[in-house]
Amino acid sequence: MNNQYVHGYAQRENIRLQDQASTLVDLLHADTLYPAGSRVLEVGCGVGAQTVTLAQNNPQAQITAIDISAASVAAAKQRIEAAGFSNVCFQQGDIFDLAFDPHSFDHVFVCFVLEHLAKPVEALAVLKKFIKPGGSITVIEGDHGSTYFYPDSLYAHRAIQCQVELQRQAGGNANIGRALFPLLRSAGFEAVRVSPRMVYVDASRPAFVEGFTKKTFTAMIEGIREAALEAKLIEPAEIDQGISDLYRTTEQDGVFCYTFFKAVAEKRSSPSDSVD
Repeated sequence: MNNQYVHGYAQRENIRLQDQASTLVDLLHADTLYPAGSRVLEVGCGVGAQTVTLAQNNPQAQITAIDISAASVAAAKQRIEAAGFSNVCFQQGDIFDLAFDPHSFDHVFVCFVLEHLAKPVEALAVLKKFIKPGGSITVIEGDHGSTYFYPDSLYAHRAIQCQVELQRQAGGNANIGRALFPLLRSAGFEAVRVSPRMVYVDASRPAFVEGFTKKTFTAMIEGIREAALEAKLIEPAEIDQGISDLYRTTEQDGVFCYTFFKAVAEKRSSPSDSVD
């Protein structure tokens, strides 16, 4: 798979993903519920940050979680075992080279994965063949272009744009959330429904100030500082000011907004339905 995870696999990134998942669990996952007995494929499970929620919310579903990174799969497996869930099995695997039989799953769940792929439509089309007729796919992605805040800051916007550009250079798209509807339609899915999930943060929501603005979003921008400087996308003083200004939004008069997009689509059954 010709993509790169621009955030890297360091322990700091592992912690950031856990903070993100725990802060956004209700916003993103409260309506991800599968019938008892469903076979669910989670693609790109990473360190299991989303897998724990899937397993908890769907205790009678059988979940198969895959990731291209063996280290991430090991971390995810450990996390699930520590949480006491027994309805998840793990495999290392590449989206474009999976060994499952066609129509093996009732549902597919994809969260924060397409943004890192150079060929998202092709990936969705590959996943479609593993879904039974009448089954569904759920896709959740962010969109860095949806970010706005108070006080506003040109330097903060430039710092965020560095993240967007680094992801583009790695073959991904940090603004992919807005494109979920056309991407799923292009991959042949039907009944595509997309809902924006805005994270609004101000001082009246201290858990989000800490868990999202500081530990998820700003930590992400801090994490690409050296890569942005190495790529000569920005000057040191500019990105440092941008990061400082993002932290400024967490003060008592600050506001931070970001929108995720959640799409659910169906693989329709028909008399002529056959292996894709």
